Amino acid sequence: MRLSATTEELVQVVTVLDDRIDAAVALEFKENVRQITETAPETVILDLSAVVFIDSSGLGAIVATMKYLAPERTLVLAGLTAPVDRVFRLTRMDSVFSLYPTLSHALHDQL
Repeated sequence: MRLSATTEELVQVVTVLDDRIDAAVALEFKENVRQITETAPETVILDLSAVVFIDSSGLGAIVATMKYLAPERTLVLAGLTAPVDRVFRLTRMDSVFSLYPTLSHALHDQL
């Protein structure tokens, strides 16, 4: 599971570079995000713009990441592709997470 991270002011952006978050990579995803965000500022934006498939394990890994960061830090999601957005809305996770159509929108709102 390939990720990249940058920090801008009070926001850390974690970008998923692979196109899937599924059972095969969910544990690795969680561990990698935890390591990257250990010293993150109060807001972490997860950029999912490259992800075109997510299953229940991937969704669970993102929820686990949110719980890991809370309550000191907030996880927001940006750049959900249509199939990933559909999963978040069908599972009602759109009421749990702040979702932004693009990374630019998320940065604008968070900075």
